[in-house]
Amino acid sequence: MSAKLYEYAVIYTPVATKEQSERGEKPKSELIVPVTHVLAGNDKEAGMLAARSIPEAYTDKLDRLEIALRPF
Repeated sequence: MSAKLYEYAVIYTPVATKEQSERGEKPKSELIVPVTHVLAGNDKEAGMLAARSIPEAYTDKLDRLEIALRPF
């Protein structure tokens, strides 16, 4: 199996505060893992590499994270 090139980033979207909700504002998402290139055998392996790059400070907020992944 040959490796393919993938690109990923991890985005965190915080929960709106009470004040933001009352004003109808949405919290701003932030990029917690910048765009990174990896070689992986398939999408699943690339996704696991992306998941391993998530900073420890966000491991209790996994439901608020999005992994953006694309092959080349």
